[in-house]
Amino acid sequence: MCRSIKTLRPPVLPEEATEAEIRAAALQYVRKVSGFRAPAAHNREVFDRAVEVIAEATAELLAGLEVRGQAARRAS
Repeated sequence: MCRSIKTLRPPVLPEEATEAEIRAAALQYVRKVSGFRAPAAHNREVFDRAVEVIAEATAELLAGLEVRGQAARRAS
């Protein structure tokens, strides 16, 4: 696990994760998996798309998680 990706759900994060926090985690994941801090111009589109897809999946995951018997949180 990439140490710079932080847990984005309660109780670790006391309030709902922001879009910026979710995107930052997705960016760190893509950087780790690809091995590139910043992609070359010819890889920029696929790199950016991966960040967006992972951010969307992360938001969906966080919205559906139930933490210690709490009702599932719903995305606004």
